[in-house]
Amino acid sequence: MFSERFSALQQNPAPLSLFERMNFPQKAVDKLAERGKAAVAQLWPNLSLSDYLDFSRTGRRVPFEEKYFSRRHILNDLVMAEYAENSGEHIDVIADMVWAICEESGWQLPAHNNYVRDASQNALPNVQRPVLDLFACETAAQIALIYHLLGEKLENTAPGICTRTQQELDFRIITPYLNQHFWWMGRGDEKMLNWTPWCTQNVLIAAAVIPMADETRRAICAKAAYSLDCFTKDYGDDGCCDEGAKYYGHAALCMFVAIELLDKMTNGFFTPLYENNKIKNMADFIRQMFVAGDYYINFADCPPILPPPGALEFLFGKRTSNVSLAAFAADGLRRRGLDTPSEDLSLYTRLITLFTISEVSDFKNKGEMPKNTYFASTGIFVARDDKTCLAVKAGNNNDNHNHNDVGSFTLYFNGKPFIIDVGVGSYTRDTFSANRYNIWTMQSAYHNLPTFGGIMQKAGALSSANDVETSIGANEAKIVMDIAGAYPRGTVDKYTREVFLKKGDGVLIVDEYEGENAAVLSLMMCESPDVCGNCVRTFIGQIDILGADNIEVETIEITDTKLKKVWPNTLFRVLISFEQRLELKMMPS
Repeated sequence: MFSERFSALQQNPAPLSLFERMNFPQKAVDKLAERGKAAVAQLWPNLSLSDYLDFSRTGRRVPFEEKYFSRRHILNDLVMAEYAENSGEHIDVIADMVWAICEESGWQLPAHNNYVRDASQNALPNVQRPVLDLFACETAAQIALIYHLLGEKLENTAPGICTRTQQELDFRIITPYLNQHFWWMGRGDEKMLNWTPWCTQNVLIAAAVIPMADETRRAICAKAAYSLDCFTKDYGDDGCCDEGAKYYGHAALCMFVAIELLDKMTNGFFTPLYENNKIKNMADFIRQMFVAGDYYINFADCPPILPPPGALEFLFGKRTSNVSLAAFAADGLRRRGLDTPSEDLSLYTRLITLFTISEVSDFKNKGEMPKNTYFASTGIFVARDDKTCLAVKAGNNNDNHNHNDVGSFTLYFNGKPFIIDVGVGSYTRDTFSANRYNIWTMQSAYHNLPTFGGIMQKAGALSSANDVETSIGANEAKIVMDIAGAYPRGTVDKYTREVFLKKGDGVLIVDEYEGENAAVLSLMMCESPDVCGNCVRTFIGQIDILGADNIEVETIEITDTKLKKVWPNTLFRVLISFEQRLELKMMPS
């Protein structure tokens, strides 16, 4: 799709003049100025040798990353304030911070410090051989945009700093991008994920705004087009992101930025891609995952709570002629506050948000609510009525950021989480290693699924739902599947799960199995359940159970900082023992 388009391009891609100054709403400028003053008072974190070594010594990611990201957030706050006010007040400190980032031995995270996919990480960066990971590329885009927007001011206060930034960008990013292969660039049928468009968009940002030879810029764009083909090949035509709603922002949205940059550098040559149905469906995926408020349908490593949609979703909706997506994003921006500055790590996204305020303010269109749907490419089934949002996952256990969750479901009543997917805790070395499924949040026993004598689902493409059937009508939506294949051979002969949303009459789940091992069904909840006979209640909803031999409730104390941002300090696991057949009738309270 992308390479074919690019191969027909006759002229060379041109450098861009992005974000030409305009009159911004005064309230937005005032808030950016306020945030800039607060940033000056913040401590600029030092990154020590011990900080970098901490990951190789302990497997922890958070201590180093908090300092690393804090540096870049502070710098973004200062750049946005300086750009909006145009006062010159922050130029000296911005120059100090840009210089400090140029002095970092490596722009990659310790957890990404390798040259081969899934290989062990090197303890320290090799200053002679840069690694292009997510945040090396993100840093390149940040530094390139600062050069582009404030270069003249920076050069006046620190003569030679622009030459230094160009040298660092060329050595750390442009030269290795063109002359080395990093796995996320794509190669044949190798499976890609959000790294591909995320890194690609940031390399394209740098290529669009820093001086370079025409043939160099063309080579970058050609390689970027190939990488985008490698990324989109792994999506079904339905546009479903198997990494979940959180990664939409790092996947489909980053692809959108890459298309926009290619389009602008080629004077509109890539605009026809917005008529492609897969691109249109990839754009709309985030709206289809929306529940209510800040809640989204979540699976894999996705949390249930996400920031409101923003300017990129709004613009993506407009470019794909999707009024409902644009309206959804406009509503999100208004809920956040149109004059409230973006806090995104991406300086490009912050700038886009500032430049889109007035357009969103004038946008009055109303969109449609998401409809019941089945994403066949991943097995995600979503059904809704006025009080209920139900999601069921068929598919297999080989998704990007996979959890062993074939057949699991989540359920919201009146916009509140009743049956939940816990998500994932803070990333550590174990998260992306052979020890991944030793982490409880990844295991099927802590999703809304059965275990058999303690035996859980296993990972892999062959661990899948079979005989999947769906039907979506005006008054009932239904999915049926056999999930026995997701368990080790011999665990259970057959396990049929039928899930119904009956409009205005709640949700019915019927589980039947054949096999020798006794089944215990887990149901994950975030509110303390009251068990009375064969009824389980919270203030959100209730479950009437038929066929249970025993019902117990286990409490799970949440100590992980990432999980505590989205859940209470205690979660609850309802354990239902049963033989052969179980019926669950769920209704809002």
